[in-house]
Amino acid sequence: MKINIFLLMVLSLTDICSKGQSVLPNSKAYSTAQPKIMVIPFTKEGEDIRTILEADFNRRIAVTKMKEAFDNRSFTTVDFSAKLKSALDDGIFISTSQSDIKSQLIELSGADIYVEVEVPEMIKTSSGNLARLILTGYDASTANSLSNKVCESPKFNTTDYGALVNRISMTQCFEEFLNTMQNKFSEVVVNGRSIKINFSIQQGSKYNLSTEIEPDGLPLSDILEMWMSDNSYKNSYHVQGTTSVRMLFDDVKIPLKDEADRNYNPNKFALKIFQFLKSRKIDSIKDIKNGTIFITIK
Repeated sequence: MKINIFLLMVLSLTDICSKGQSVLPNSKAYSTAQPKIMVIPFTKEGEDIRTILEADFNRRIAVTKMKEAFDNRSFTTVDFSAKLKSALDDGIFISTSQSDIKSQLIELSGADIYVEVEVPEMIKTSSGNLARLILTGYDASTANSLSNKVCESPKFNTTDYGALVNRISMTQCFEEFLNTMQNKFSEVVVNGRSIKINFSIQQGSKYNLSTEIEPDGLPLSDILEMWMSDNSYKNSYHVQGTTSVRMLFDDVKIPLKDEADRNYNPNKFALKIFQFLKSRKIDSIKDIKNGTIFITIK
């Protein structure tokens, strides 16, 4: 009888501990594979992401409050303002293109996900004021959308924009945004992230996709598909179409981490393709944009 009581105590303690580890403060139970998140301001055409927060108090408040909301749920976050200042001090930005500056900043942050916060004007009504935020979460490596929500604060008799934004972070809308983003990220951890790969033949090249490649004696298109089968994550890829000068893989899975548990991204996969073609004495040019790898065979 004493043994049975002891076993029951051990099992009860184990159950309590396991439940305690799976539940985060102020939130529902989330997956243990949590992303690192950076919250950034949404910018319109003509706006400079490097200076936008200095000129707009409400956006600065919104970005800060959203970062705090993730921190309060035990996510690892990257401070946008601190990362931007560090990049400016180090002279990292070599382009004036806003899309290039944004992509460089996201890459430097080491974040798995970035959340853009769009901040419309405060809405004033006779029964109180409210703030509205447009939230969009993206996979940092591919820019694939993970979650989208338009969230409003409950009406409140205040002109303190920060107080209204803080109320948004406590709404069901924000919880739904967070849950969707976390679930999509967890799927990426298990199944890999999706990228596109576009092979094309440079004009004047001695190759086309029907050219037989030694030592196999197989057409180049088949050589590429065999390689993709061996190197895509969990053998997951799809060929959208092939012509004599173009071959498009519209859904190739790559892992989130490499064998050494370092972040894996389209740049590293593109390098593997480049090295493979080089080993077959095929020269190529690689370019990566928004989760798509472009390989041009010379």
